[in-house]
Amino acid sequence: MYCSPLDGLNNNYRRVRRIVIVNKSIILSNSHKQELVKYAETEKPYESCAILVGNESDKNWIVEKIFLTENTAKSKVEFTISPDEEFRVDQIAKEKNMEIVCIFHSHPESEAHPSETDKKFMRVNPFPWIIYSGKTNQMNCFILENENMKQIQITAVSYTHLTLPTNREV
Repeated sequence: MYCSPLDGLNNNYRRVRRIVIVNKSIILSNSHKQELVKYAETEKPYESCAILVGNESDKNWIVEKIFLTENTAKSKVEFTISPDEEFRVDQIAKEKNMEIVCIFHSHPESEAHPSETDKKFMRVNPFPWIIYSGKTNQMNCFILENENMKQIQITAVSYTHLTLPTNREV
């Protein structure tokens, strides 16, 4: 998997402070969770990917919008989000006083745990990563903190105050 701008090509995406985990969770709507699963299943046999934007609080990362992105690698074992797409999503988030809060991708034929490749790119993309397994239908979230992999709770909630999607924005 390769997430180009987030890995340093464009340092606008890099976090300026270290992430400190104090029992934080990812909060997203049930409809967003269902849309991510549906997208992952539709994109098989390739890995699917998405950028989740919202806001970070002391206790949570709150997902307000998801952007389903093309896996330009067209691979069963890795993903690439184009730099232009990442930049576009980041600009939309900033215009709405939000930020990128999470990266999503699927593992069509393996478990919902970070691969060695995922771990490599998590070092340069310090966001929570949601991984969906097409094999087990499980969805897990992880973050790499000081070289330690930590699992983060995903809390799906019912709320409808989100704006309607445009383009591939959900």
